[in-house]
Order: sequence, then structure tokens, then C-alpha cells
Amino acid sequence: MANVARQIDGAGLMADVLPSLQARLRYRAGSVAQTAGVAPGFVQGNLAILPEKFASAFHRFCQSNPRPCPIIGISEVGDPRIPSLGMDLDIRTDLPRYRVWRDGEPVEEPTDIRAHWRDDLVAFVLGCSFSFEEALMADDIPIRHIELGVRVPMYRTNIACSPAGPFAGPMVVSMRPLKPAHAIRAVQITSRFPAVHGAPVHLGLPQSIGIADIDKPDYGDAVPVHPDEIPVFWACGVTPQAVIAAAKVPFAITHAPGLMLVTDLKNKQLAVL
Repeated sequence: MANVARQIDGAGLMADVLPSLQARLRYRAGSVAQTAGVAPGFVQGNLAILPEKFASAFHRFCQSNPRPCPIIGISEVGDPRIPSLGMDLDIRTDLPRYRVWRDGEPVEEPTDIRAHWRDDLVAFVLGCSFSFEEALMADDIPIRHIELGVRVPMYRTNIACSPAGPFAGPMVVSMRPLKPAHAIRAVQITSRFPAVHGAPVHLGLPQSIGIADIDKPDYGDAVPVHPDEIPVFWACGVTPQAVIAAAKVPFAITHAPGLMLVTDLKNKQLAVL
């Protein structure tokens, strides 16, 4: 089977292991690394975990803001597994790093959240722009943060999200510098992926969406924008972290920016022809 490793299972038999599961097993064992470019072809997801009392309002927030918060999976209350995203998947252990929030402030970034897990928690997995990057690279559009081996730069903007219950705040965007011709093509390509943020929300002129300094991202790592390039901005699944901070939710868990959940869904399953 192409692109599949083989692993000895508990019965001593050889079992096929998808690249996505290989990645999760590495993170489950404690490996920490940014996930851009990991398990090509497989969908990655942003994570937001909230107590059940906040889950309904957060669900409404995501439905009202599908560009930054496209839901691709939701757990049952208290269940750390989401079978629709992977049969061997444990939301408590399978990301490289998490971010624990208390009263709207990040207080810890563990590699395992079993000690924080509670029976009233609901996990939301949101589509990630890493999924459409594969399609961009297949069309020979270079992705700067992947070339440099760093996290994608992300910025809080002055674009307000539609509020729902206690959840309100600014949209976060991710940025990729592209030549104008590539930017036009990127709009066409990413429009086919509404489940993973879709087309860009803004091109050029970062100041007009509240970004004072393109070299100082709020999350991720800075990347150079060359003189013949423009910054292209997509809605980003880190938006819930800005919203959780603004709402001062008593307790929440998210992924650490740039360190995502690798699922067993295929990117091509999310494309709209």
C-alpha cells in the first residue's frame, strides 16, 4: 500500500499504519514539532475544548463565523475520541502541544492533557489552512513557512466576528506572501476548500485590517515578504483563542498555534469541485 508504514500490533501481526496515524503516534509518545507539511494529503485541524455549559454557544459562534471556524468534528460530552476523524485518535494525547486557558489567560502548554480532562468537556475540531496548502504547492505556488520550516505567521485583526453568547472578538488571519499572479491563482484554488477557510479574506495592505507590523505576528513565526510579493491573508482557526481570551472563559483547552491535530480525513474529501 502506497505511503503506508507497517507496525507490529499487540498480537505480533503486521498492521498497516496511515501517515496521519504515524504522526499522532509520534505526538502521543511526546514528540513536539510544528505540523505544517506533516502527513501530506491528510486534513489537519484546530482544536477548542470547552465545558458543556459553553459548548452550545461556541457551536453557534462557529456556525455564525464559518470562515475562521469551520467545524469538521465534535466529540460527545466527556469523550476524548472523535471516530469520524480517526479510529485510533485520542484528543488528550495526539497533538504535539496544547494550550490550557483559565479566565481567558493561557497558563500552561503541556504535551498531554489527560490530567486536565473532565467528564463535562466537549472537543471541537475546526478546519485548518494547512489542508489547502497541498493544493497550492501542487500548482507550484511556494509556501514560505514550509520552505523555512517555521510556523505560519498569524495576526489578530480589526475584523469583528459575529457574536454568540459570551463569544465575540476579532478574527485571526494567517498570512502567506505570494507574487500577484500566484495570489490570483491561490484565490481560485482555495475557493474550492470552504471547509478549511476557503478563499483569502484580504490581500495586501495589512494596516487596513489592523495589522500594524507584518514582521511581528501575534502567533507563529515571522516570514519575509519580498519586494515583488504581497501578503495574502486567510481566516484562521486560531480565532477561537482570541475569542476565548476576550470572553475570559473560566476553563478551556486549545492547540498551541501551529501544532495541529492530524486526522485520517483526506484533503481531497473537503474539496468542492
